[in-house]
Amino acid sequence: MRSGIVIDLTSADRERLERICKDRNAPQKHVWRAEIVLLSADGVGTSEIMRRTDTSKTCVWRWQERFMQEGVEGLLRDKTRPSRIPPLTPEVLVWVATGTREEPPGETTHWTAALMAREAGISASSVHRIWRAHGLQPHRVRQFKLSNDPEFIDKLRDVVGLYIAPPAHAIVLSFDEKSQIQALDRSQPGMPLKKGRAGTMTHDYKRNGTTTLFAALNILDGTVIGRNMQRHRHRHQEFIRFLNLIEAQVPAGKAIHVILDNYAAHKHPKVREWLERHPRFTFHFTPTSCSWLNAVEGFFARLTTPQTRRIPLARRSSGRHQPLPRRAQREPKTLRLDRRS
Repeated sequence: MRSGIVIDLTSADRERLERICKDRNAPQKHVWRAEIVLLSADGVGTSEIMRRTDTSKTCVWRWQERFMQEGVEGLLRDKTRPSRIPPLTPEVLVWVATGTREEPPGETTHWTAALMAREAGISASSVHRIWRAHGLQPHRVRQFKLSNDPEFIDKLRDVVGLYIAPPAHAIVLSFDEKSQIQALDRSQPGMPLKKGRAGTMTHDYKRNGTTTLFAALNILDGTVIGRNMQRHRHRHQEFIRFLNLIEAQVPAGKAIHVILDNYAAHKHPKVREWLERHPRFTFHFTPTSCSWLNAVEGFFARLTTPQTRRIPLARRSSGRHQPLPRRAQREPKTLRLDRRS
């Protein structure tokens, strides 16, 4: 054994080291470190320890000294080592964080990790770490538009007041048009979903024309008065036809408050004349650039996503499918108001 190395094992240390060597779940580096100490305590020479543990001379000396200084606990942990890659300097961190807020070079629309890594001379993972530390997300854009309506506050309070506290003996309807709805059909019937295979749908489709949906959402109970119209002229004819439909379906004796946007057809002189002949109708216009304030927009979103984005033709293409469960066969909400309400 090398001079200056003295391994004295207590019964507790020897028992713990032997338990590490016999543990099948112990990391192998802990096992051969424990073997080096046990062999050294038994007086085995360095060359024989190297042969039995398949390690180098410097490795044997290192763990003999570690045990003398720190005991068994020193064998079970590794000392920290400096990274082989030098850390990024503060100047690089500032350059990346500042450059991300500026326009990227060339005709690119925004910074990417690969582009910033190439410009800064660092790795893409380092760019991600810097962005995460500074809260930067150049790939994301949050849309906004500020309303320049001079009566924004008054209109906002008027519409929100109708939502929160509608007038007594009145109906509040949120109205809007959804134009240019494409009636599409796939060129061939798709195959249904089955175990181990996804449902199929052709990439091409056939156009069956367009339609326009006029809808008025009852704020109180969520029912909808709707009508599809083949034409949507930039005037007032279809709008007045739909107002007549509302007039026919809403029970007499109830005032009707309609929330709608600032579309030109809604303020046409003919529409104003129609309002004078129907005094129970009151229009409440949302502020400009505030379509989010109209509740019927949420109804249109629910229609667009599950109904028109993906058409399950396989379900209606043949009669070999099993009927839906009774829970799934429940009818949706009615599209007209209950005259008894």
